[in-house]
Amino acid sequence: MAFKHETPLLDQLESGPWPSFVSDLKRQATHRKENPDNVEYQIDTDCVEDILGVVELSYKEKEVHWKHGGIVGVFGYGGGVIGRYCDQPEQFPGVAHFHTLRVNQPNGKYYTTDYLRRICDLWDFRGSGVMNMHGSTGDIIFLGTRTEQLEEIFYEMTHKMDQDLGGSGSNLRTPSCCLGESRCEWACYNTQELCYQLTHEYQDELHRPAFPYKFKFKFDGCPNGCVAAIARADMSFLGTWRDNIRIDQEAVKAYVGGELPPNGGAHSGRDWGPFDIQKEVIDRCPTQCMWMEGDQLKINDKECNRCMHCINVMPRALRPGEDKGLSILVGAKAPILDGAQMSSMLVPFMKVEEPYDDIKEVIENIWDWWMEEGKNRERLGELIKRQGFQKLLDMTGLKALAQHVQEPRHNPYIFWREEEVPGGFSQDITDFRKRHQR
Repeated sequence: MAFKHETPLLDQLESGPWPSFVSDLKRQATHRKENPDNVEYQIDTDCVEDILGVVELSYKEKEVHWKHGGIVGVFGYGGGVIGRYCDQPEQFPGVAHFHTLRVNQPNGKYYTTDYLRRICDLWDFRGSGVMNMHGSTGDIIFLGTRTEQLEEIFYEMTHKMDQDLGGSGSNLRTPSCCLGESRCEWACYNTQELCYQLTHEYQDELHRPAFPYKFKFKFDGCPNGCVAAIARADMSFLGTWRDNIRIDQEAVKAYVGGELPPNGGAHSGRDWGPFDIQKEVIDRCPTQCMWMEGDQLKINDKECNRCMHCINVMPRALRPGEDKGLSILVGAKAPILDGAQMSSMLVPFMKVEEPYDDIKEVIENIWDWWMEEGKNRERLGELIKRQGFQKLLDMTGLKALAQHVQEPRHNPYIFWREEEVPGGFSQDITDFRKRHQR
């Protein structure tokens, strides 16, 4: 089918072996042009063709033709809509307005086909029909509609579909969790329940920007980290346990004897040779806390750092302990201002018990400090680097622990205060020399 604009540069992106967004846009442009369902489109029918045109122009001129910003939104909300306009509206009228909406995804991303059909129909009717499942924060992303459609879409979602918008701007972004106990045997707490409760608790922070910059919660049920909370969230909740790894020694023998496939059979289909527990499990333990005594696997659990490697390789033989809870880590972010950062350990272990007051206390103490001291567009991790981890401990009322030190003598950010040192920092040199010769 002939399209409105010639796109020779974009066409090259369809020639490789990988899926191409260009092919997807052309498919959607064709669908809107043919309109087999006789939809009364509320924005320009050829808007997707104009997307292709403006992107082609940007590739040709090596300049972006989107204008970010402008105050657009829906009544009562400060986030959830990202205003975007094209700076060539006469050449590409279909994308003169091209706003994005973020839709709060369900926990674990469980959908019914009826829900997906309704939300796709809504977006075909009032938007471009182009969606992103899902954005990096986890939301469903609606790409492209006009200003006058925003309130109509918002009303339809909130009043007829019980569907809320997600977060955007300097506020709490849409909390995201793994599917947790609903499908995963390694989950150490109910990620969906905690995500749901905190989403409801902090509705004001989600919809009315009052923070220095964005703030993200992510909930991983175990250290495997399927939502990568430790790398992507200002505050990460990672499932863990504080007792010993449970060992089934008979299953260990079965793995060693080749009766059970390692890694749950995930690496089958290729000859990797016989399973070698020394090479594939014990030697790969980052803390070297495992060894064999005869045919018995032994673990020094005090040295285990919960990396999950041994459990993943021998899931029938090893399981997380029974005293389960979560760790709270803080400060991860993407490399916008000061380079990428991974999270730092704040609370090594906490039980997850309703009404989650212990967790809320940590959250709100951190927010109070960050909102008071954080600079405009400064993430929590950058504030921790600027003022120090010890300041964070002071603000949260938490004691310094060995787990807060990344490496001995590498990041000694825990210092003694004068009042904590017997005699203070001012010492009598004469008295000192009585006990310490030159």
